[in-house]
Amino acid sequence: MKPGSGTLIINIMSEGKAETYEGVYQCTARNERGAAISNNIIVRPSRSPLWTKEKLKPIILPSGQSLILSCRPPIGLPPAIIFWMDNSFQRLPQNERVSQGLNGDLYFSNVLPEDTRDDYICYARFNHTQTIQQKQPISLKVILAKSNRERPPTFLTPEGNASNKEELRGNVLSLECIAEGLPTPLIYWIKEDGILPINRTFYRNFQKTLQIIQVSEADSGNYQCIAKNALGAIHHTISVTVKAAPYWIMAPQNLVLSPGEDGALICRANGNPKPRISWLSNGVPIEIVPDDPSRKINGDTIIFSNVQERSSAVYQCNASNEYGYLLGNAFVNVLAEPPRILTSADTLYQVIANRPALLDCAFFGSPLPTIEWFKGTKGSALREDIYVFHENGTLEIPVAQKDSTGTYTCVARNKLGMAKNEVHLEIKEPTRIIKQPEYAVVQRGSTVSFECKVKHDHTLILTVIWLKDNGELPSDGRFTIDKDHLEVADVSDSDGGTYTCVANTTLDSVSASAVLSVVAPTPTPAPIYDVPNPPFDLELTDQLDKSVQLSWTPGDDNNSPITKFIIEYEDAMHEAGLWHYQAEVPGTQTTAQLKLSPYVNYSFRVMAENSLGRSLPSETSEQYFTKAAEPDKNPMIVEGLGSEPDNLVITWQPLNGFESNGPGLQYKVSWRQKDGDDEWTSVVVANVSKYIVSGTPTFVPYLIKVQALNDVGFAPEPAVVMGHSGEDLPMVAPGNVHVNVVNSTLAEVHWDPVPLKSVRGHLQGYRIYYWKSQSSSKRNRRHIEKKILTFQGSKTHGMLPGLEPFSHYTLHVRVVNGKGEGPASPTRVFHTPEGVPSAPSSLKIINPTLDSLTLEWDPPSHPNGILTEYTLKYQPTMASRQVDIATQGWFIGLMCAVALLILILLIVCFIRRNKGGKYPVKEKEDAHADPEIQPMKEDDGTFGEYSDAEDHKPLKKGSRTPSDRTVKKEDSDDSLVDYGEGVNGQFNEDGSFIGQYSGKKEKEPAEGNESSEAPSPVNAMNSFV
Repeated sequence: MKPGSGTLIINIMSEGKAETYEGVYQCTARNERGAAISNNIIVRPSRSPLWTKEKLKPIILPSGQSLILSCRPPIGLPPAIIFWMDNSFQRLPQNERVSQGLNGDLYFSNVLPEDTRDDYICYARFNHTQTIQQKQPISLKVILAKSNRERPPTFLTPEGNASNKEELRGNVLSLECIAEGLPTPLIYWIKEDGILPINRTFYRNFQKTLQIIQVSEADSGNYQCIAKNALGAIHHTISVTVKAAPYWIMAPQNLVLSPGEDGALICRANGNPKPRISWLSNGVPIEIVPDDPSRKINGDTIIFSNVQERSSAVYQCNASNEYGYLLGNAFVNVLAEPPRILTSADTLYQVIANRPALLDCAFFGSPLPTIEWFKGTKGSALREDIYVFHENGTLEIPVAQKDSTGTYTCVARNKLGMAKNEVHLEIKEPTRIIKQPEYAVVQRGSTVSFECKVKHDHTLILTVIWLKDNGELPSDGRFTIDKDHLEVADVSDSDGGTYTCVANTTLDSVSASAVLSVVAPTPTPAPIYDVPNPPFDLELTDQLDKSVQLSWTPGDDNNSPITKFIIEYEDAMHEAGLWHYQAEVPGTQTTAQLKLSPYVNYSFRVMAENSLGRSLPSETSEQYFTKAAEPDKNPMIVEGLGSEPDNLVITWQPLNGFESNGPGLQYKVSWRQKDGDDEWTSVVVANVSKYIVSGTPTFVPYLIKVQALNDVGFAPEPAVVMGHSGEDLPMVAPGNVHVNVVNSTLAEVHWDPVPLKSVRGHLQGYRIYYWKSQSSSKRNRRHIEKKILTFQGSKTHGMLPGLEPFSHYTLHVRVVNGKGEGPASPTRVFHTPEGVPSAPSSLKIINPTLDSLTLEWDPPSHPNGILTEYTLKYQPTMASRQVDIATQGWFIGLMCAVALLILILLIVCFIRRNKGGKYPVKEKEDAHADPEIQPMKEDDGTFGEYSDAEDHKPLKKGSRTPSDRTVKKEDSDDSLVDYGEGVNGQFNEDGSFIGQYSGKKEKEPAEGNESSEAPSPVNAMNSFV
């Protein structure tokens, strides 16, 4: 016995002969609670006996006769593998005429002179002992007959018109028919009253052997092989019966019960014939163990009621028939244990933000405890809408955020007590490379630097390492690492490659890479550089099944050293004319050992590359065809999705011709329900990438695998993926729908989630349909517009924004899966309160007068409630209107024209003044100051009152008297008074100027010889502004 385990070790090399240990072994594991036993283990020594010596006479036959060369290998353990070869260990050719039977004999439907040879040798290979036994050579001489009489077929094997065959369920059924005749007969197969299973049927040995894989009871029946040539046909009927060793339908499962509880052990198996079920307790047949009043046996079920601690035991279920047996152990452990939490207290979990967080709460107890999680010291129990609760007690936070940090408490309860445990969660910032190394091209002998700047969570320890071509940096003093930089001095050609910066913390890792290309320094004077000339003289040597050596002669490098050679291949059989990358080697190497794939007709070409580019391809090498082999990979992207509620569509990415490794590429598609005990169901298909399984339950998880095979054999065991059968529409509507109105435009809807089983698909969320209720008259005029809001996942509440105030709304809720929507919940009606009304639809001014006007408006388009009043606000707008006018282009142009006119008049006045004398106007200016003009009120931004009193009169005209240097109005021929007096200024409706202002002009003091009656250009401008 191996120490510390139940393993039994037998060292045959040092402890006697293997035959000594031949027998049936069984292991028993026992403790105070019971005993478990293993299946019977049969130990038999391998045997590879020698052929019995026999003297074989030469065989002489005329051409056209049939012949059977018997092999009759010695009986070994396990059975030998038979094959026929000659003295040179070359396999003898086989075809429709000459072939080896399942029993190892070599059958000739008719012999020909070329069959003459004296080295027909039957070999028996015993794989377990790694030995090959050889039978004495058989000599055959075929004499050419003067006339070969043709004859109809007859069977060499099996004999007679009918035979029987039994095979076990799940095995490969092999049926064989070999016929003789002249000309050589051909073999055909049919199944009476049925068809051969297309995806599980294979023909071997030139149609002489029919194989059905994964045979089942449905494959029982009569099979006919038909041998036919030009002279006739015969047939042989093989009656096939499929038996089955026992197989599980439901193996017994362990039971943990508390005192007083009930339970059951169920053991169900099937087979052909029907297996017999027997029970053992602690390895002893249950019929002879002491009676237990809490136990009742009912065929394949043991029923326990009101169990006590003495009921603890290990039970064995044995299902047997003549072809085998099954043995299943299941313990019944009666415990009364309060809850215990096995996870260490105050465990600290650290998780990177936006990643899942898993908090463990391993527990034990009987009866099975219930688990609740709490956050913080006074928090309420966590709910499933945010968290995921696993059966083993683990709490999952699918996307941990900063606010997920804190203390979490796991509480386990059963009727015997309660236990709790606290764990702590810290959320850390992810590590990021904020400045990545960049691609660099440098000359030999220079220095290059790569930068890698990293940002990480300050509470975690950061380590940064540099790699070259995914390996460690050379141990060379030329490589120096300083903070965020890697520097390489005196760069050489060997330094070229990919440099990777890897930043690690205890929780995450990121990396970034850059390529360094090293080129030759530019000589002075610079020679002419060019890409290399193509390589030439390609030669293939050391030709093996999966490798070959390619050698070549480099072309001229054209003054820039060749850095590498690129080798490409063409597959003339699968993709003629299309070249693929095969390998590349350094520029100093002129040979390459190439790995090859089976069943490919290879041609090769080579290209050279230097710092300036790549050469043209070389001439093509000779072709090299590799042997076929079984596929070495399976299809990728295997998926299982249902397109209908009762099917499962299995798809995969098929292998290409290059990946098939041989002829006859097919796919073995297997599936079974994930949660059931069914065996794998398999089909074999070809030339497709999809298989539809019909008659499946709705939305059930399936385990799926797709394996490639060809005429040589099977690919490695494929990976198992999980898929689902088709979805169907949800069956149940959300319940308990109620609405909380938040304000006049927002409402919150709550509902209870539907049971997950009723979703019948992947839960995508809940969809709220809501619409504004209409009166019957409005409803007739237009269609009611329904609005839709979808809430992803398992949310049970949502907000309805953008509602209209003071409105009646109706809504219902539906659950949504990948197939569509479920039934609607009962409708709910709610009313939004009043809100602020919109502005009046229009505002118009009608009947304006000098001291009044009338306003008219339309009600608001959205009153959002019952209107109670309108509020009217107004203010004078003269100031702002004048400012606005002053900024218009047309107004500026008009002012310029007026200024020009005034300037011309001033010039005329100046000329006439020089002719008439001087005008003393100071006294007149003082005497005629205008008291009516009021300044603008600056405190409130409005205009002061404007006087238009009727007692305002224009200045009286005076005479021009040269003696006292004054002028009177009535005597002045060039006065400008008439340009600004006596006419009321007017504005049209848009505020544009259409006349002159009627206000009085201020009189400015005149200097020199200027006229006091003529306003200056500045005054003229002020009168308009």
